[in-house]
Amino acid sequence: MAGPIKTDARRKRPEPGERRAPGSGPPAAPRPRGPARLLGSTRRLRRLLVAVLVLAVLAGAGAWLLHGSPWLRVEKVTVSGNRVLTDGELERAAAVPEGAPLASVDASAVRSRLTELLPRVGEVEVVRAWPNGISLKVTERRPELVMERADDYVEVDGEGVRFATVRQPPKGVPHLVLEPEKNASLRHFGRARLRAEAARVLGDVSPQVRKETRTVRVRSYDSVTLELTKGRTVMWGSGEHGSAKAKTLTSLMKAADGADHFDVRVPSAPAASGS
Repeated sequence: MAGPIKTDARRKRPEPGERRAPGSGPPAAPRPRGPARLLGSTRRLRRLLVAVLVLAVLAGAGAWLLHGSPWLRVEKVTVSGNRVLTDGELERAAAVPEGAPLASVDASAVRSRLTELLPRVGEVEVVRAWPNGISLKVTERRPELVMERADDYVEVDGEGVRFATVRQPPKGVPHLVLEPEKNASLRHFGRARLRAEAARVLGDVSPQVRKETRTVRVRSYDSVTLELTKGRTVMWGSGEHGSAKAKTLTSLMKAADGADHFDVRVPSAPAASGS
C-alpha cells in the first residue's frame, strides 16, 4: 500500500518570464500611520517652504537687478531709419532719461513724444538694447503731394496728412491745389478729407501717369482733376473705382495718342478729345 503523498511546503519560485498568479506575491507593505505619516507630511511641507523661499529670493534679486542695480541703466540712445530728421532732433524729442533703469523706460511715452513733437515721424519702434541702450527705429513720412502757402510749401503724405513745412518744394512731387466749392460737400468732408482723396487718386494711377502728373486739382469730393505734362488733363471724378479708372486711362492714352483731354469719371464709358 502506497504511503501518503508528500508536498513541499515551500512556495515554488517562478521561473524567469513566468507570470505570477494574482495574489501569489508577498503582501504589500502597510502604509505608515501615526507618527511616521506625520513626519512625511512635515518633510513635504518643509521642502515646499524652502522652494517658495528660494523663488522669493530669486524674484527679489531679479527686481533689484532690473531696477536697482547700477549696471542695467540707460547710457546711450541710437537712431536709425531717419532720412531728413537728424539724430539730435530725434533724441531730444524722445527725451529718454539718461541713467534711468532700462526696464522702467516707458516705450509708449517715448513714441508719443516723437510723433507729437515731430510730425514727420510716421512710425517709430522703441527697442531696449540690453544692457544699457535704447534704439529708435524711425519711419519718416514721405511727401506725395505739396501745397504752396505764401513763401513756403507744406508737404502732404499718402494719407493726406500735412506733416512739414519747407522752403523749397521737393523735386518730382505734384502740387495739390484745393479749390473747394462752398457747398454741402465741403462742409461735410472738410479739407482734410479732400487732401486724403487727392492722395488716394495719386496712389491709384500708373507709375508713368504719376511721373507725368504736375498738379492734382480738387474742387469737391467727386471732382478731382489731374494736370499732366504737355498741357494734358484727366477728369478723374471721385477716388472710387480707382483701379478700374487707372487701367482705363492707360488704355485710353495708348488708343488716343496725341489727345490732350481724357475723361475716366465713368471707367466703362471713357472719352478723349483734343489734337
